[in-house]
Amino acid sequence: MKGMSLDAMERSPMSEAAESERCVGTKHVLQAGQTQLRYDAYAGVVCVRRDDHSPLADVFYVAYRAETEPGATPRPITFLFNGGPGSASLWLNIGGFGPKRAPTATPEATLPAPYLFGDNPHTLLTSSDLVFIDAVGTGFSRLADGARPDEVWGVDQDVEVFARAITRYLTITGSWNAPRYLFGESYGTTRAAALVHRLQNLGLDFNGVILLSTLLNWATTQPGLDQRYINLLPSYAAAAWYHGKVKTETGSLHDFLREVRDFAQTDYAQALQLGDRLAPDAERVVATRLAGYLGMDPAELGRRRLRVEMEEFRRDLLKAEAQVIGRFDSRFVAEHHYVIGTGSFDPATDDAATAGVNSAHLSSFHRHLAEDLAYRNDLHYRHLHNMTISRAWEWHHQAPGIDEPLQVPNVALDLSAAMRRNPNLRVYFMGGVYDLATPFFGAEFDISHLYLGPRLRANVQFSWYESGHMTFVDEEVVAQMAKDLAGFYAETTRKPS
Repeated sequence: MKGMSLDAMERSPMSEAAESERCVGTKHVLQAGQTQLRYDAYAGVVCVRRDDHSPLADVFYVAYRAETEPGATPRPITFLFNGGPGSASLWLNIGGFGPKRAPTATPEATLPAPYLFGDNPHTLLTSSDLVFIDAVGTGFSRLADGARPDEVWGVDQDVEVFARAITRYLTITGSWNAPRYLFGESYGTTRAAALVHRLQNLGLDFNGVILLSTLLNWATTQPGLDQRYINLLPSYAAAAWYHGKVKTETGSLHDFLREVRDFAQTDYAQALQLGDRLAPDAERVVATRLAGYLGMDPAELGRRRLRVEMEEFRRDLLKAEAQVIGRFDSRFVAEHHYVIGTGSFDPATDDAATAGVNSAHLSSFHRHLAEDLAYRNDLHYRHLHNMTISRAWEWHHQAPGIDEPLQVPNVALDLSAAMRRNPNLRVYFMGGVYDLATPFFGAEFDISHLYLGPRLRANVQFSWYESGHMTFVDEEVVAQMAKDLAGFYAETTRKPS
């Protein structure tokens, strides 16, 4: 019954929203393997207001709600968003876990249109209702008349907008008794960690938070600090392993990365911390071992003082083949013989991994809006607006327990406080070992610095996949992710005995 308007059907809580918050609703049937699921889809906006009730922004969402029998136990509801800051949420939807999906050729570039598109056998709708939210300035989300970008473009401002959008959505739909989840990807993990703390302080406990391609402590990425090199090393090694450049004996990728992680946080970390105090002989020993893992020249590593910058590594690994590897998925490669111009490029688009899937997802999402959701909007859909938004972003963050705002966010403090506040909150970290943008070992570092007791540490789990930043675009990996997430939902929605 694709495209049927709900106006002619029984009124739902969604249709009782204010005039400015009208949405379009349609009915669908999903065939996922042997499972047939009837669901309603909605595309619309919620109005986010200031404390004085004046409009601040219209926040666009696409929601999917499975049909249930009257009196049934409320289904979980998951709020999903991508990162940037400056990215819309279509990637998690059309690329990953919505009821419709566009498969890609990952880790090869997907051919131009026409694209495959249809029912998603890996959708999370079988476990939870889904609400994909676009941050203000992305997608169709826009500031209200008279509102200023600095009211919404910042770590804490963004969290407040999302908190108000989510509570408004729960009110409009009457979903206050549904089990609640957040699912953030990339900068969306930064948002989700701070957001769950904010929402729980407002009285909304959550069942779970899913963090995909995680960055919680942005201080570790600052120039002059060594932790970022330590965090990146296992991801560099994974890339070298995949492209056959490792110069040391290796077994499985799993065993190899376990060895590299041990080296990264022991001998390598100590060598970096010693700096100029590191003896030349000791430096040569570390450089030789590092070179074996990365397929590089030990002398060159010595000249770099054992510190390998990401952009240098991307271009050096396959230099002999005149290729550059992907930032978001190092399995992808692009020709790189010679480029005129030494200025900066948009890191979200000047990358083989993004370019390899971007068109398939954006084209399929526009098709989905028009053909499946019957949604029309004269605004330009900003799938990526990061070059404008990130440059205007306010990075200060008021963390719990810290009187002065942090210069850059460390939302591990927020997530830790949220878990102490709600001892039933479960957190699932996920990521790809080929992701250089948010390296998985960096997430392990952040996880180990939540400073939780044994009882709460048991509420944290993680899965690393042989994929990149958007792990779900890999056809084999997305199937495993769907199984792992179904288990997570089952575990976190158990009724009290």
